[in-house]
Amino acid sequence: MKKLPVLVLLIATFCLSACNTFQGIGRDLQRSGEVIERTAK
Repeated sequence: MKKLPVLVLLIATFCLSACNTFQGIGRDLQRSGEVIERTAK
């Protein structure tokens, strides 16, 4: 029963870090798109 809080904490940590990772990927893709758009002009 003592393992349950640790498991919940690990899952919460993973979910929060995954959200930050996806935000970072989104920003990188947006910047890449802006560079391509400027190059095309």
